[in-house]
Amino acid sequence: MKDSITADEFTAQEGVADWRVADDVASARFHTGSFATGVDLVVAIGRDADDANHHPDVDLRYDHVDVALTSHDVGGLSRRDAQLARAISRAARTLGAKADPDREEEES
Repeated sequence: MKDSITADEFTAQEGVADWRVADDVASARFHTGSFATGVDLVVAIGRDADDANHHPDVDLRYDHVDVALTSHDVGGLSRRDAQLARAISRAARTLGAKADPDREEEES
């Protein structure tokens, strides 16, 4: 089974509604409401990423966490990205963080 997937295949996956795709990168913003909750989310992301041996880019801010996923070895998105996206979204929900899939790209 090939690991690489298209943007359409990524967005068709179950459990990735929090994520959007541009330029072969899946990204999501999770509003945490506090820095402490953001840190907890980053810790959960780190644990899930290490378990998957697949590591996203993570940006922790006072009230939100931005996450970007891509697979450099396939030059774009992979099934691993979809699996990790689902795990990250699950962790965010568990912590009460709210996804913002409709945010504007230039916001930080």
